[in-house]
Amino acid sequence: MTRQPARHRVQFRGRAALILLLCGLLVSAVGACGLALASRTGHPGPAVSKPAFIPVPRGRRAPVPEPSAGHRVALPADLIIPSIGVRTRLIRLGLTHGGAMQVPSSTSVAGWYAGSPRPGGIGSSVIIGHIDSVQGPAVFYRLRLLHPGQRVYVRQATGRLAVFLVTSVHMYLKSRFPTELVFGPTPDAQLRLITCGGTFDPVTGHYLSNVVVYATFVR
Repeated sequence: MTRQPARHRVQFRGRAALILLLCGLLVSAVGACGLALASRTGHPGPAVSKPAFIPVPRGRRAPVPEPSAGHRVALPADLIIPSIGVRTRLIRLGLTHGGAMQVPSSTSVAGWYAGSPRPGGIGSSVIIGHIDSVQGPAVFYRLRLLHPGQRVYVRQATGRLAVFLVTSVHMYLKSRFPTELVFGPTPDAQLRLITCGGTFDPVTGHYLSNVVVYATFVR
């Protein structure tokens, strides 16, 4: 896929509207984050190799988010996860013309879903990436190997770093995805990293599950 999908600004009125929309989108869109590229392989990806060395990024820390501060969090620019060798720019994702959630058109980059808070702001920020393609491992191929206590860095457009600590990693069947748990409101700044995983179905050409990494803002 080479064409960048259309971008849409998403506005929600209240928690209920957000949850209802995401419930309808998740299985058909985010749940299929392997997309057509992964389905063309006809088989799961190769064994996981040693990740590339990615140094811990340096820079000023993003300010601690405060619900009543009134300031707007800067847009995310890059995602760095040294422990699994990930360093990628972040593209902006919205909704397709058909109302489904967009996924990155390239397997080499991850995308921030603009219907969620900006990373470093109060709430559950969502970043999506592919697991593999016909060309081989994609940006989130090693996502399932993250462990609690490891750190995830989001460099904002201002150059500041929003730092997150992994708290848990879970795999869910797409048919039983806990939408509210993943996308629902939180009292502090949190991050969700999502890709495909689990059993690969050669008949449909898709993975049957999603890997979700939960992380919380480091103060």
